Amino acid sequence: MKNPPASLSGWFTVLGFLSSVLAFTAGCSSYQLGTGTAPKFSTLYIAPVTSEALIPQARVLVATQVREALIRDGRVALTNRAEDADAVLTITLSSYDRKVVVSQETDTGRARRFDVTLLAKLTLTDNRTKQPYFTQRPVTASRGVFTDSGLVPSEYEGLPLLAESLATETVHAVLDTW
Repeated sequence: MKNPPASLSGWFTVLGFLSSVLAFTAGCSSYQLGTGTAPKFSTLYIAPVTSEALIPQARVLVATQVREALIRDGRVALTNRAEDADAVLTITLSSYDRKVVVSQETDTGRARRFDVTLLAKLTLTDNRTKQPYFTQRPVTASRGVFTDSGLVPSEYEGLPLLAESLATETVHAVLDTW
């Protein structure tokens, strides 16, 4: 059997390339950035954060971080009044815990690193029907805190990062598919 002429093998190469491009573009034609889910509401009011945990300075920080995270996400608009919103989000900080993870080399009775955990419970209510989308949904954020400069300053410096993690989890809980 003879080899095909050079012009015919060139056509096979071009045909193979075009079919590859066609298959690739057809496979990616429905791709879109983001989660792909649209929330059931377009405006949201965030009620003032309440706290049952012994970390009172976290309320304002968590509220600010949640607002900023929702604004960055862009799927819903925030309102300043509950009457103007399609849905209302209530956040309650329910517990704050620290657990010793690493002890100091010279004194095993003293901690060098703690893992701090902030637990919040979220309630999302449809403001039009007054029916809840979900109630008391737990959301947790954890961070490591090194006590080299003392426990209180370390916790104070780590709190914005903890609030940012909690805000990210809150956005997922509120806007993504339940």
